[in-house]
Amino acid sequence: MTDMSEAPARPDRRDRSIAGAPNFDLLAGVSLRVSVEVGSTSMTLAELLSLSEGSVVELDRAANELLDIYANGTLIAKGEIVSVEGRYGIQIAEVVAPAQGFAGFERRG
Repeated sequence: MTDMSEAPARPDRRDRSIAGAPNFDLLAGVSLRVSVEVGSTSMTLAELLSLSEGSVVELDRAANELLDIYANGTLIAKGEIVSVEGRYGIQIAEVVAPAQGFAGFERRG
């Protein structure tokens, strides 16, 4: 390259779209396991073994709170349950900022 006009264009840092990132096509076909967590609780083994049909397990989340959406165990978004043609779906309400999602490494096993 003899001058800057021949240099490849640098991606615009304001464009937060992953599809605009260099080498996106390289990773676009990678499969991820996406899961949704309604809530969780802790119980003893005895409590777990005493569960039967009709038992109710109280979770640590209020019914009106958003659900956590994970990709390969990493928190990526929050959303709410919707019905799509008779099946459950998740509507994304907010995407977790990368710094927020990776800083604490909120991974679920």
